[in-house]
Amino acid sequence: MLHRADRAALRVMLGLGIATALAYGLALPLPFVVCVMATLVLCKPGPPLPFAKGALVTLVFCVLLACGMLLVPVLEHQAFSGLLLTASILYAVFYGGLRRNHPLTPVLLLAFALIPVAGVAEQALVGALILTMGLGLVVGTLVNAFSHAVLPDAGAAGVKTAPAPGMDRESAAWIALRGTLIVMPVFLLALTNPSLYIAAIMKTVTLGQQASHINARDAGRELVGSTLAGALIGAGVWVGLSLWASLWMLVLWLMAAALWCASAMYGARRSGSPPSFWANALVTALILLGPAIEDSANGKNVLQASIVRTCLFVAVAGYAWATVWVLERLRKPRARSAVRPPTAATT
Repeated sequence: MLHRADRAALRVMLGLGIATALAYGLALPLPFVVCVMATLVLCKPGPPLPFAKGALVTLVFCVLLACGMLLVPVLEHQAFSGLLLTASILYAVFYGGLRRNHPLTPVLLLAFALIPVAGVAEQALVGALILTMGLGLVVGTLVNAFSHAVLPDAGAAGVKTAPAPGMDRESAAWIALRGTLIVMPVFLLALTNPSLYIAAIMKTVTLGQQASHINARDAGRELVGSTLAGALIGAGVWVGLSLWASLWMLVLWLMAAALWCASAMYGARRSGSPPSFWANALVTALILLGPAIEDSANGKNVLQASIVRTCLFVAVAGYAWATVWVLERLRKPRARSAVRPPTAATT
């Protein structure tokens, strides 16, 4: 009989395989974005969303994506005010997600970080991106429900798990500031060259979300290490795909990568790294592999472009590590002064 961790890992594998077959088989725009969105939904803890609730969440999400377009004219004509407004929105999303422990926080962060950049680059790209991200959320909801139906948890029917408690206000405010400072410099760079930095924005958002669950001591190993692990996984899938380039080989290799990461994520395979490490590694592999497939189809130099993206991702992860380290050092004196007992008055 399969253990619960084995079932969870197999659900991620099965869900990503179906999402990949749909995204690339139907030639959806930006298919790797569909796979990333589906992966974020598949890695969400807890039972799958009912279809009606999933449709409502997708509708609200698309409305929020469209609202992100309102930032485009502000960024184009009042750049400084637009950057402050974007930073405030990202901070609010980080803070709200930490306080309520909402599993769809990464999806909202992707929306408000990607849509303004795409709008500044090209208005037509925004429509394609909104459609792709909305489809990714729908596909993720459907494949998550299907994988739970095929591989249900034994004895889990009718059992409701209590949501994990959120952070206190002070910790949430401080860590939300950390996440915003990680995302904003790359967001600013992306405005100068959107076509180059759109993938980096997706990577930075995952790093900002990941940094909310680690301390300075573990930041280097998890942020930089998971990025390098994702690059190695993506390279392994690319080498396997080069043996026989076809849709089904892509599906099978990505399913193998998902099973490898998810088995460590859920404890089916022993690993010294936390679940967020492997979730980020899988997302990084998808973000690196998708543009490489598009470069190959367009006749571009895949190796050169992949090296540039990988170096950019490692640099972004190193910056995130440095940000966590500096902010932790700034926070410690404040924490010590807050708990220091008052000195006795001298007479």
